[in-house]
Amino acid sequence: MSTKMELPFRLDSQLTEVMRLRVQSLQQRSQKRQEGERLLQANEAVYRLDFSKQSLRFSHWSVRLAQPGHLTITATSQLWTPDLTNLMTRQLLEPAGVFWRALSDASDAPVQCYEADAAEFGERIAELAKVRKAMYFLFKFAEGCNPETVDCSIAFIVDT
Repeated sequence: MSTKMELPFRLDSQLTEVMRLRVQSLQQRSQKRQEGERLLQANEAVYRLDFSKQSLRFSHWSVRLAQPGHLTITATSQLWTPDLTNLMTRQLLEPAGVFWRALSDASDAPVQCYEADAAEFGERIAELAKVRKAMYFLFKFAEGCNPETVDCSIAFIVDT
């Protein structure tokens, strides 16, 4: 017997702020980032996904963009402990989920994505959920997209 479970991505405003302060601190002191360190860009925010169950199979993405724009979601590896270490580039997972809505798209048209990458990305998240209670993601907003215009979740099939 299996059931569906949809998990929303939640903005981690505290962690996003800490990462922005890191960038600000480096700029104020005229210092450079550590070799391989991944600094948060102005159009990025940190989101979190909490897993209440561990035995999951990827089902589908549910991404809604209220206006035309471009959203890129990149997962971080299970080794990153954001409260203790800086995010390193090698801790970003491939592929990323890329979703967009063009100006020419009807308002009720589904959000477009690179389907093979999105499916592989979802399967990778399901695999990591087996050993994680939470995962962190970088959401990059572009071309008119911003946190207020995005609603994003991921659905899984829970094996019972």
